[in-house]
Amino acid sequence: MIASPHHKVREDWLALGQEETLAPEQPIFDCHHHLWDRPEGRYRAEELMADVGAGHDVRASLYVQCRTGYRDHGSESLRPVGEVETVLDWTRGQDRFPAGIVAMADLQLGDDVRPVLEALTEAGQGRVVGIRNTTAWHADPAVRSNPNPPPEGLLQTSAFIDGARALAAHGLTLDVWAYQTQLDEVRALAEAVPELTVIVDHCGGPLGVGPHDRFDTQNFRAWRDALAPVAALPNTRIKIGGFGLGVFGWRYADAALPPHSDRLAEDWRPWVETCLDLFGPTRAMFESNFPVDKGQVGYRTLWNAFKRLAAPLSQRDRDDLFWRSAARAYGIDDHIFAHDHRRIPS
Repeated sequence: MIASPHHKVREDWLALGQEETLAPEQPIFDCHHHLWDRPEGRYRAEELMADVGAGHDVRASLYVQCRTGYRDHGSESLRPVGEVETVLDWTRGQDRFPAGIVAMADLQLGDDVRPVLEALTEAGQGRVVGIRNTTAWHADPAVRSNPNPPPEGLLQTSAFIDGARALAAHGLTLDVWAYQTQLDEVRALAEAVPELTVIVDHCGGPLGVGPHDRFDTQNFRAWRDALAPVAALPNTRIKIGGFGLGVFGWRYADAALPPHSDRLAEDWRPWVETCLDLFGPTRAMFESNFPVDKGQVGYRTLWNAFKRLAAPLSQRDRDDLFWRSAARAYGIDDHIFAHDHRRIPS
């Protein structure tokens, strides 16, 4: 197995940075996390529930595909159905963690992806709400967020676009993880399938490694200018997060102590404010991207940083960012967020 490009989670290091929970009354829908059991670490239901129960009022979560638990038999196209089955098995007894699942179906199958979508929907017992493929690609090998990167130009193929149309017809959303250098492809895809809700992951992939200098104003401008046409389309949404990804270029994991939320808020402010300026709170949503980001920041600290960044906004705008926009995008029932669920069942 190829080694993961993510920072290793070190619970003992994270324990060195403790802070009080800010605005504990704010409901949260963690709209992007993974579950896995890999040689480099385990993050299953037990670890997720420990994080969501650490102080913030996290009322529901959304699982996003990461090649967990694929079937090892049968048709290649149907093997990702095993991921849905595995996640539901690991989280048996929970109905909100996750409340929804973004699964994997190979959109390169074009219109032939429809039987796969039907199988995923059946296996998901009402919880499969979207699809994501591996699409983040860059020519420079220093820019890697997946140990098995996809081929170049996947988002532009006619087969992928046909698959995206089938996805829309099935009533599912499309999550897209793409780097800033691919945002024109994301725009073209969203334009080609206007009936599909396209959710751009991790701030649209602003880069800070390889040929991309995070502190270079031209690099920042290139990201912003590429993201703006995506935001101009009414069928696009954005997830704000992913700052712990190695390709973003932050190196908090190298420090003796984990970062405090006030430091993170200041570091991330230009990107967060740009996303909000372009999409607005009704089309933007905060995400944890755990356990990927956990290699650089603790769960309580992460949400504290987002709360610091959202503090100047109205309560309605904060609710949009912390739960309402994501619930609306993925069709998650609002009643989950109407009651305090901090007493999480074991």
